[in-house]
Formats: sequence, C-alpha cells, structure tokens
Amino acid sequence: MRDIKELGILLLGFIPWLLFLLLSGHTMTSLENAIIVSLFASLIFGFGELKRGYILTWGTLLFFCFCAVFVNLLNVLWVANYMDLLANTALAGIMWLTILVGKPFALQYAQRDVPKEQWNDPKFIQGCRFITFVWACLMSIATGLSVLRRCSMVNLPVWVYFDASLCIILTGLTVTTLFKRQKRLQREK
Repeated sequence: MRDIKELGILLLGFIPWLLFLLLSGHTMTSLENAIIVSLFASLIFGFGELKRGYILTWGTLLFFCFCAVFVNLLNVLWVANYMDLLANTALAGIMWLTILVGKPFALQYAQRDVPKEQWNDPKFIQGCRFITFVWACLMSIATGLSVLRRCSMVNLPVWVYFDASLCIILTGLTVTTLFKRQKRLQREK
C-alpha cells in the first residue's frame, strides 16, 4: 500500500506529460487540445508543488505555456512538427538541471513522505540523486529516439516511437518503485 502511495505522489509530477503523450495524436487539433489539457493539468495537479518551488513542476508549466503560445496562439508549425523532440529534450533538460543545481527532483518529492530529520541523511540524498539520474538518462534516451525518428536512414512506424516512450516511462516507474522498496526493506532490517 505504501508503494502505491509513493508511486502516486511521483506520478503527480508526470501527469501532464502522460496526458500530453496520450492525447497529442496525429492532428494539429489533437496537439492543440493536448497542450491545453496538459497546461491545466500542470496547474491543477502541480499547484502545491508550484507553491513549494519544485523545479520539475515549474519546468513542466513553463514548457506547456511555451507550447500554448507557439502552437495554439502563433501556429508555429516547426514547433508542432518537432513537438516530441522538444518535449523529450525539455523533460530531460529539467531533470539534468535539478541534478546540476543540487536539488534532484526525486528529493523534492521524497521529502513529502520522509521525516525532516532524514532530509540531510547522505544515503537518502544519494538515493534521490540516483533515481533522478535514472529518469534523466531515460528521458535522454527518449530524446535520442526523437532524433532517430527524424533520420532519413531509419524509417520505423510512428507506433514504435510511441510504444518506446511508454516503455521508457514504465521502466522509470518500475526502477523507482523497486529501488524505494529495496531501501525501505534495508531500513526495516
């Protein structure tokens, strides 16, 4: 039960991105609708995190604001055509940024469920840094797939890239869940 709650808290940060992935479709209208839904989702589901200054949540909000302006308002087709590359690059960049500034996004989320006395524990910080690193690497792989998609030498169906994106997210969620479970079992021994 505890794993489900912790996974749910982590998922809150990714709900706008998951909605965007699932709703963006293959038409300009579906992309515009997905942007609006994701923008509102980042405000609704991330309201508390925005107030607390969570970097991932702020980056998500800024990305979808950018998309709303350049796709929905200005109809910049280049942005729309390269949306998967821009989204994956933005998400990977946000994650790497949280590592570089010393505030791994996983640490910000984990502190919600951990007593304040443990926040400065080197093992706790190292674990959060590891989870953030895993996610940053996975999103960098997704960015690489978006680049590969544009190579004229590789011509795979669109569904391959969509399925790969889902697998990357599921891998991240699985690694996060298993890592947290392992750490909790080690503490309880």
